[in-house]
Amino acid sequence: MKHRFILLLLCTMLSLVASAQTDSIQYDVSMSARTASGSSAPFWFQNNQFGVIPFEPNSSTLLARVFKSKSASKKTFDYNFVASGYVNIGRKESSIKLHELYINTRLWIFNASAGMHEEILGNQDESLSCGGFLFSWNSRPMPKLFIGIEDFKPLLFKNGFVETKGGVSHGWFADQIYTKNLLLHHKYVYLRFGGNKSPFHIQYGLDHVAQWGGTTPPPPTGYGKQPSGLKDYINVFLARSGSSAATIGDQINVGGNHIISQSTKAELNTGNFEISAYWQNLSEDKPIRFIWKTPNISDGLWGFSVRNKKIPFIKKVVYEYLNTTDQTGPYHDVDGIVFGGGDSYFYNYLYQNGWTYYGRTIGTPFITSPVYNKNNEISVMNNRVQVHHVGVEGEYKDYNFKALGSFTKNYGTYFSYPNQDMISSTNMLFELNKHFEKFYQINAGIALGVDVGEMYGNNLGISVRISKRGCLFPPLKERNK
Repeated sequence: MKHRFILLLLCTMLSLVASAQTDSIQYDVSMSARTASGSSAPFWFQNNQFGVIPFEPNSSTLLARVFKSKSASKKTFDYNFVASGYVNIGRKESSIKLHELYINTRLWIFNASAGMHEEILGNQDESLSCGGFLFSWNSRPMPKLFIGIEDFKPLLFKNGFVETKGGVSHGWFADQIYTKNLLLHHKYVYLRFGGNKSPFHIQYGLDHVAQWGGTTPPPPTGYGKQPSGLKDYINVFLARSGSSAATIGDQINVGGNHIISQSTKAELNTGNFEISAYWQNLSEDKPIRFIWKTPNISDGLWGFSVRNKKIPFIKKVVYEYLNTTDQTGPYHDVDGIVFGGGDSYFYNYLYQNGWTYYGRTIGTPFITSPVYNKNNEISVMNNRVQVHHVGVEGEYKDYNFKALGSFTKNYGTYFSYPNQDMISSTNMLFELNKHFEKFYQINAGIALGVDVGEMYGNNLGISVRISKRGCLFPPLKERNK
């Protein structure tokens, strides 16, 4: 089924490329190489890279992409697509992988899409954040079907005072780690208030994800095949108890592994400065209450961003604080009464691979991905963390730069509580890029990655990258030059 799905998408996009040479179809090719002194690539070299950069310290990557972006004009019908793949060459392992294969169509305000692509979900800053709580850019794109409103659109009022976006996705965990044919359910709705002419906006968002279906190993190590029929999908959609075919735990609670994320954001545009503040929270157990009343209110991601349009050199500064140490207390059950403690973020008793994909957490990378587990454990082994994160980007003459600094305290999980010692880590990235206008329109960059501390080891790495972007079918005048 999955191979037919990919083949159909590929044929559809090839036909679009062949018949739409007047559209702005572009290509992007990049080559990068990195080397490091530690046992793995530095933290910020390999995390939040959509799973492209390998774990090992010495590797090189060739990535190629063909794509059509969304149209800037307000057409009634529009479409965009992307197809990309990469080659990784390392000392321990080399591979060729399909990365993205995706097509999206829009009719009026409604979108329908199919395939896998690099998604940016959540309200966090898109360039300097350490990653959203529930969704970051840490794992590979997942094959999905989506229907909904992809971008904020006015609701009822002509001045756009109330805007909304939202939709429903059905996805497949193609990694087949522990659970075979595991399914994803994701739906979300966001509201934004303020209007077209207002300098101030505030928004609230709700995301609901669930892992369901699939086949775990048979007893006694697992629970075997899990229900995945239409009635089971309805139960998952409504977050109801599992059917009689589900495990006892899912019959008592809800069918599948469910996570609820709530978020708020305030934005102010003064003309010279764009200021935003955001907050994301996570709930893995009932009862679900509004974000300001959740029992684990001390857990969350808080961010503050300032974009500067006037002062030279520094263009944007971001500060974020992430805390996941509360989890509504260390114990899930007291005297036989389930009250929702011991949340153990990104872990599940049934789907032991948890909220991960191809060995990397789908949410914040500071809930440590299983690729770091030295004992080959497939579950998350560090989900109680405190993080201070700072990001800066700017421009000096023709050079663009970015710097990230993350300072963490890691407490393991409540499974090891209270015997887990605190382990600290400092992870930094310094990146410099330049566009060479007169030299084939090439972009070149160099980056330095630094890790200090026991959590990810002491590590120093350097990375170089060159890339080129262009139009696949340039206008006739440009071809004749």
